[in-house]
Amino acid sequence: MKKIVASGKTIEDALRKGLTELQVTEDRVRVTVLEQPSKGLFGLIGAKEAKLELELLPEPEPETPASPEAAPAAVDPAEQLDPIEQAERFVTEVAGTMGIGISVSRLESRDGLTLSLSGGGDIGMLIGRRGQTLDALQYLANIVANRYSGNHLRIVLDAENFRERRRKTLEELSERLAGQVIRTRKEVVLEPMPPQERKIIHSQLQNHAKVKTFSKGDEPNRRVVITLK
Repeated sequence: MKKIVASGKTIEDALRKGLTELQVTEDRVRVTVLEQPSKGLFGLIGAKEAKLELELLPEPEPETPASPEAAPAAVDPAEQLDPIEQAERFVTEVAGTMGIGISVSRLESRDGLTLSLSGGGDIGMLIGRRGQTLDALQYLANIVANRYSGNHLRIVLDAENFRERRRKTLEELSERLAGQVIRTRKEVVLEPMPPQERKIIHSQLQNHAKVKTFSKGDEPNRRVVITLK
């Protein structure tokens, strides 16, 4: 089975490079996180890129039409792997490689199914700066889950209630920046954010009397702009 190692500034960058090299889609590989990215001292010294191992899965066997006499074979439910369990297993294994013991619980939220991670004091390593590591792990967990699911699944990963705390922080930030735009009459361009965080800013200010928001740029550097109406 073919394996390659791909590196990048983020896990997503490394995954994208690996898929390009193999010329396959995400559902055709098994991903193992070998090294998490780190910025190092002062953002320069000792910086490390993310490193992933991508193992190419075998091509699925083509289906052969059944003969008229042959009845379709029954599928044994015991042989079907639960996609959520596979995502939980993946997250637990990644945490284990980082030396972090975690437990995973399932919660239904307004965003859908949430896998909530809890553990020791080192769980902050799974969250990362402003949730970047958690977002990357969520991205990979969704790839794993959808590999085993006939329908598209969307899983949200949370740890120590980070998502709700981050939501409140962004809502408060958006109100402060809206006030700044009104006072200075100059637009504000925020730092790049993932889509779910940009959505929080847009939603918070969508009915504001004096300012409006829009996004500009390409992923992963797409930004929210707050400006006067």
